[in-house]
Amino acid sequence: MAALLRLSRPRTIACIGRNYADHIAELGNTRPTEPFYFLKPASTVLHPGDGPILSPRGSNLHYEVELAAVIGSTVEELPATADSLRAVKGWAVGIDMTARNFQDAAKKKGLPWSLCKGFKTFLPVSHFIPKDKIPNPQDVELYLKVNGERKQSDSTSLMLFNVPRILQHVTSVTPLEEDDLVLTGTPKGVGPVQPGDVITAGIKVNGVELEEGKIEVRVEERATGYDATA
Repeated sequence: MAALLRLSRPRTIACIGRNYADHIAELGNTRPTEPFYFLKPASTVLHPGDGPILSPRGSNLHYEVELAAVIGSTVEELPATADSLRAVKGWAVGIDMTARNFQDAAKKKGLPWSLCKGFKTFLPVSHFIPKDKIPNPQDVELYLKVNGERKQSDSTSLMLFNVPRILQHVTSVTPLEEDDLVLTGTPKGVGPVQPGDVITAGIKVNGVELEEGKIEVRVEERATGYDATA
């Protein structure tokens, strides 16, 4: 097997929210009429083997497994058709870590999600998955386990907005550049993790797991920095 490749550093990380109906229901959110996205800082990326997810003090930390598209060149105003997939040079699995209590507070106040989504280590990613390993991004299975117990397992066929529509929407707002990431939403089953837990995640194509898409990462409490208990 070819050597596993790390993702290059993105400039933009666009994350689609509320893209699976059952996930919308489990959090009591409203179904969007167009793709809804937010941004995560590039410094949230946590590569395989680079250490644990750091849980901020006072946070209710949740996992959200997602398929991520890796952009291959500078693009803007892509069509909402399969032609837009030409802009994708590969894929990855990502876990959009979220401080859920911080997010709930932000929603109530109408504030941005920078705090709940933007801590360092809040985006564990897999290695780079070559484009030809995922011929149809709407027909793969994402899964996530906590301490070996399966928590999320669903097909990307359940997306409300498919990958071309997502790319069309994001690039209608702003250009994307090479190595930027577009996370395409999480299926049902999101939930909390505690320091000491181990998260594993991955992706299957036609029932076969891709080695490049595997993630295994431990959660630890962050001893410094932001403290919601202070």
